[in-house]
Order: sequence, then structure tokens, then C-alpha cells
Amino acid sequence: MDAQLVAFIGVAAGMVAMPGADFTVVVRNALASRRAGVACAVGVAGGLLVHTALAVAGLAAVLVAVPVLFRTLQILGGAYVLYLGVRAVRSALRPALAVEDPQGPATQGIGRSLRQGFLTNVLNPKAPVLFLSLLPQFVPDGAAVLPRTLLLATIVVALALVWFPAVALLVDRLGTWLRRPRTTRAVEGVTGGALTALGVTLLAEPLAQ
Repeated sequence: MDAQLVAFIGVAAGMVAMPGADFTVVVRNALASRRAGVACAVGVAGGLLVHTALAVAGLAAVLVAVPVLFRTLQILGGAYVLYLGVRAVRSALRPALAVEDPQGPATQGIGRSLRQGFLTNVLNPKAPVLFLSLLPQFVPDGAAVLPRTLLLATIVVALALVWFPAVALLVDRLGTWLRRPRTTRAVEGVTGGALTALGVTLLAEPLAQ
């Protein structure tokens, strides 16, 4: 394995593991059930697959070239993360007996968890731009660009498929403690607050322009 590939794996692992909206939404779904958490994790990996595919195809450059499209995706992504955060905070503030609301995490469907993970990731327009600028840095001079970038993209998705399900399984492993009513509401409040803050931050930049 060449040195550039080793370096890329380290950089990509750091990017994937960095706490953010993806991590938070996986934790929240894993509190509902192991299957919901893993489904959400797979959804996040699916979003990364889209981003890396866009970068490999060079389509991410369109987001840079068309500011209106980029801002529209920023607003959509920020609004969705904000929606998830507000819903989680509302769930945390409800009385203990009301936690089992049909729209809450206690009855989160697998399809909805998968969709939440996918949308949380795929609606981040900065991700494909980041990959577009990052991947070329790890293509050696004289190497075939397409096969190399495909390999790098595959590594990113593979790391996501290891990391996020591992997070979901760890949360499920701690489930006895984490699913106590008081603890559940505290975690809902923390994750909801984090998602709300992230959503506001994501919305602030495009709306200020």
C-alpha cells in the first residue's frame, strides 16, 4: 500500500468520525432500537456514496459554479437538520408518559431511520465540494485518475459503513442505561440541542448572503 493511500485513509477516517449531524442522528435513532440505528448509519453511508460519486464525476464543480444552487441546497440541508433538532427537543420536553409518541424515536421505523440518515448527509452541499478538492490531492502523478478516485471514494464509504454502525451498536449496547426515561430525555435534549444548533449554523450562512 503506497504512502499516499495510507495518508488518505487517516484523513478520511478523521473526517468520517468527526462528530456532527451524521453522528448525532445515528445516536438518536440507535436509542430507538439497534435496527433503527444501523439503518440510519447505512443511510449516512448512502449519502456519502452520492457525494463521492459526484466528486468522482466532477459534478460537484457545478455547485461551485452555480451559487444559487449551492445556497438552495444549503438552506434545504440546514432546514432539515433544524427540523430534526426541534423535534428531538420537543420530545425531550414532553412528560415521561408522552415519550412514546408515534412520531418519536420509540417507534422509529427502519425506513424512516434510513431516510433520516441519508437526507442528513446528502443535503450537505459542502461535502461533495470537500471531496472534489480532497480526492485529487491523493492521486499520484501519472496515475489513472478515474480508477484512483474510485478507490478513494470506496474507502470513504467503507469507513462510514464501519464507523456509523459501530456507533449504533455501541449505543444499543449501552441501551439499558441510555433508555431509562430520565436518561432518554436527557440524551434527546442534548442531541436535539446539537442538531438545532447545527441547523441554525447551516442556515445562517446562506440566508446572510
